[in-house]
Amino acid sequence: MNILEIKNLHKAFGSNVVLKNISMSVSKGEVVSIIGPSGSGKSTLLRCATTLEVPDSGEIKYFDDFLIRTENEKTVYADKDVLKKIRHHFGLVFQNFNLFPHLSVMRNITEAPIIVDGKSKKQAESEAMELLKKMGLSDKADAYPCELSGGQQQRVSIARALALNPKILFFDEPTSALDPELTGDILRVIRELAKEHMTMVIVTHEIDFALHVSDRVVFMADGYIVEEGAPEDVINNPSNERTKSFLSRLQK
Repeated sequence: MNILEIKNLHKAFGSNVVLKNISMSVSKGEVVSIIGPSGSGKSTLLRCATTLEVPDSGEIKYFDDFLIRTENEKTVYADKDVLKKIRHHFGLVFQNFNLFPHLSVMRNITEAPIIVDGKSKKQAESEAMELLKKMGLSDKADAYPCELSGGQQQRVSIARALALNPKILFFDEPTSALDPELTGDILRVIRELAKEHMTMVIVTHEIDFALHVSDRVVFMADGYIVEEGAPEDVINNPSNERTKSFLSRLQK
């Protein structure tokens, strides 16, 4: 079963065309890593899939619901009710954490379940504590983001995304703002989620991590999907010269 289907997606900012005829799908329980040089469109693809950017044309579908589709050569967007339903399907973890600085860790995690899902404060806090335990942060419920390390903040942001029980979790370069020591903590958390068969799409520059955690790797460059396939094929034995060039520069 495909949770996400993207077909012929285009996105431009003025004269700068960022996504060019992008098509991909993600099935239930699959971990897909998207790699490629900066400016290749990776983050924009995630932002389009999570309603933070509006595509110019193409199709994005979650289960049986279209976020965007083309009918009679016109771009049609989901109505308010369908959009609300779709937004319940996904969670997004940003590279710069995006926690609310004026709220405690507990409130950062429970705010959306209480306001969006209508959960009681007691239930939301109980579930949040389970997530904090899972993230190794049981003692940080009353702390504020400024009191946490970057790695701890990112683990809180992962817990916040999981609190709404998403069907698919997107990571936009989740370790890019962290030093190497803290990067390992986040990658371990993502590995554990993969073992639990959480469906994930991960934009990352951590090539070795992508090799070992992914079911499939997508290489993007210049707004296109250049190559995709099994991690060992794309990373260890790429068929496209553009992929080979990118990976060879990383290994120098």
